[in-house]
Amino acid sequence: MDGSQGEFAFEGAPLDPAAVRRFLADNPDFLRGDDGLLGELGLTLASAGNVVELAPLARVHAAHRREAEQRLMLEETARANFSAQAQTHGAVIDLLDARDNADLARRVDELARARFGLAAGVIALEVEASPPTGWFSLVEGQVDLLLEGSRRMTRMGFAPTARPLFGARGETVQSMAMVRIAVFEPACTGLLAFGSDDPEGFTPDMGAELLAFLARVVERTAERWPTE
Repeated sequence: MDGSQGEFAFEGAPLDPAAVRRFLADNPDFLRGDDGLLGELGLTLASAGNVVELAPLARVHAAHRREAEQRLMLEETARANFSAQAQTHGAVIDLLDARDNADLARRVDELARARFGLAAGVIALEVEASPPTGWFSLVEGQVDLLLEGSRRMTRMGFAPTARPLFGARGETVQSMAMVRIAVFEPACTGLLAFGSDDPEGFTPDMGAELLAFLARVVERTAERWPTE
């Protein structure tokens, strides 16, 4: 390094940060006079002409921070989705092991509480006679009322009129997830419903794909015992 000439020589030696600092201190005009280097470092000169502004570099750092936060959010979402899918697959195996429709209803409630940390899970059916043991009885047209439409397949969020589905635990339920089902021949309309004690447990903006998948499993499993 030749401070008198304002030049920095390497001569094959490793770059020494302390030497760089000394060089810049001895040659204060070196950075200010090199627009290309300033640009590469993400720096600009203030209007005074002798102050190096760090705002561009700060913006770069802020952008990197936002990207890192978004990446972490995506990773957390992916982990949550994977966990939900794993729990759902385990629930499917539990449901397929049911011995009859009464056992199927018991398993729906059990997996709701044990696997998903919910308040309750029920199967409800519109029938004139008694539904299978452990299933909740609905009157004709009640499914459409609970789902708020004859064409709707699911409803997520809080529905006060659905609280009775969950029996004694209904008063603690603050949000619900309900999926339309059709079982037996001739087909009977019903619901697979889950209740949560958390008002944010189920919200209208949530996807219902996994719940709909469980509903299809319940339908196929229940059809093993069509005379019950």
